[in-house]
Amino acid sequence: MCARWLPRLCRLRVRSSAFVTSSSLRARARQITSALTLAEAARAIVRARVGERLTPDVERAAVRALWRFERRCYVVAVTDDVLARVRRPFPVEPVRTLDAVHIATVELLAEPPQLMSIVTRDHRVRENAKALGYSVE
Repeated sequence: MCARWLPRLCRLRVRSSAFVTSSSLRARARQITSALTLAEAARAIVRARVGERLTPDVERAAVRALWRFERRCYVVAVTDDVLARVRRPFPVEPVRTLDAVHIATVELLAEPPQLMSIVTRDHRVRENAKALGYSVE
């Protein structure tokens, strides 16, 4: 799919789920994320603003942080191939649809699991990533 551009000798970090809290967020390793992650994060900011859980200053800071994160990442589109993979069972079920999109994106990168580290807060994504042989943060 997109694997031809990936450097073979560096460790990759694939982002999953909105607002992951991990030291690797600040890492300089190549970062890859699904376009879905950016949509989820932007929606989380909007929901927090509408729910008055963010001050205007904090909202601006969150939007800037998301923008910086997006610029550092290679963003993988949610393609027909990703959606086709979502339709099949995963090693650890049940998996919610949006979580399945993240897992399918990782699988379709077709990189050896030892070259990738999955960063997620979601236990469904975590358990499936481990079952597929990926390290998880």
